[in-house]
Amino acid sequence: EKKIFTVQGPYPVIRSLLRARGWVERKLPDACSERETQQQQEEKEKGDGAEQEEAEEQWDEDADGIHDLMSHLVRDQLPHFIWASRLRAINCLLLQQDQVVNHYTRVNAFTTKDGLCQNLRNLPWFDQVDPDTFFPRCYRLGAPDERQAFIEDFRQTAARSLLKAALEGARNTPAGAKQHLKSGEEPGESCVPHPMPSTAGPEPPLSPQLVEEALQVCRQHLGSLGHQDIDGDPPSPHRTGIDWDRFLRDCYRVAHEGARLVLSQEQEEQSRALLQRLVEQLPQNGMDGDCNVWIVKPGAKSRGRGIACTARLEEVLQLAGGCTAPLAWEGEWVVQKYVERPLVIFGTKFDIRQWFLVTDWKPLTVWFYRKSYLRFCSQPFSMHNLHPARHLCNVSIQKQYMPAQGQDPRLPRDQIWSCRQLQLYLAHVGRAGAWHQVMVPGMKAAVVGALRTAQDLVGSRKSSFELYGADFVFGEDCQPWLLEINASPTMAPSSAVTSRLCASVQRDTLRIVIDRRNNPTCPTGAFELIYKE
Repeated sequence: EKKIFTVQGPYPVIRSLLRARGWVERKLPDACSERETQQQQEEKEKGDGAEQEEAEEQWDEDADGIHDLMSHLVRDQLPHFIWASRLRAINCLLLQQDQVVNHYTRVNAFTTKDGLCQNLRNLPWFDQVDPDTFFPRCYRLGAPDERQAFIEDFRQTAARSLLKAALEGARNTPAGAKQHLKSGEEPGESCVPHPMPSTAGPEPPLSPQLVEEALQVCRQHLGSLGHQDIDGDPPSPHRTGIDWDRFLRDCYRVAHEGARLVLSQEQEEQSRALLQRLVEQLPQNGMDGDCNVWIVKPGAKSRGRGIACTARLEEVLQLAGGCTAPLAWEGEWVVQKYVERPLVIFGTKFDIRQWFLVTDWKPLTVWFYRKSYLRFCSQPFSMHNLHPARHLCNVSIQKQYMPAQGQDPRLPRDQIWSCRQLQLYLAHVGRAGAWHQVMVPGMKAAVVGALRTAQDLVGSRKSSFELYGADFVFGEDCQPWLLEINASPTMAPSSAVTSRLCASVQRDTLRIVIDRRNNPTCPTGAFELIYKE
């Protein structure tokens, strides 16, 4: 009846569900198991694109002798269904055309951070969609052209952030205390606000020339967005006449150390008009914030390993290996714009793990799971403190920290919510329609967009399927921002919510890939077919 299966890894739910269907397990040969154990150790040390299971996870061997006996009887038979934590385990077996396998080859085109970063740029060739509307801009620091593009982006974002901070300060400054300087006034000319501060008061504001330089950078950026420089060379740092090291230091002082800027009336009007024009051109302006924080990530590691947030250009380049990167490093590190204005719940940041299933690449066939779960940070969100406990929601990171003292009692103790609890919260705060009208449609579009750009790169195989876990964070407007896509998403029952949902998604996956083959009208659980070419 072709009901022999092999399971590699801690998947007791899959094993139990298949046995309940009358399937018999063929256990992996000892040599294959030893080889896989060695590969797991090597991958743990260097990191790979899959979200590996926790090392301490174990699974119970079935004590029922009948299953051991049946396994012994089929030890020389090829399994017809293979579920493994990673593709390498399957290489121990000589695959036949009709064997069903839970992996595709070459999925690193979208399941590694550098692969996703590189391939999403091609999305406009596949669809009339701008990846900047759902994927925070990202650069591979090992590629020289992308590294330079990041440096220019960092400077442009610093200039916009400076103008935002200056306008915010202008709104909070009493009218009588404003300076009425002329645009372009040189440093040292009437740069102290009225009334004169005492010697014990705050430091004098920074030079108005800093605002002029920020306006210059923004004008040039706006011109490049409008293709005004399409026939000319892009503006170089030397042609702008700006001392970038000094400019970025001053921007940092404004954003993070409270240094003051005083705008002339003309500068204030120019800043508002220029920022408004940039808002119309930059879909990520709303989530950019005004601190110019970026997140640096190893290109092919999972579970938050090696990730750091920083607001300093020199720290980004240092974390990624210095100012020059050999070709062997190309694509190994990525830097991505941090979402500075996320949706927070009770003052705490969270992200969401969203599953989806691909059952064919030609034609591309995608199933979206209607259940998902949230992962909370253990400390309150703050842009003035970039500690991982406040910003990185990975369970593997947050379990290293204790919850904050005085944490809002409405937050879950195990730092996990279901998407249903999120919907109840949104309804409570007057945003009941956000989940079905903004969040879910945005996540579906992002998933399909990412898969379409990688479709020609992935190894398609008719008898394969694969379950993936996409991580999203939401902006203050509930717009989803795709962070990464994980192969082999963890099924570890780390909480009551994940214990229930992980079992549910495994059960429904088998409904799609086994039951539906024989009965196309069978129930598909919480899976929804969202795309089929």
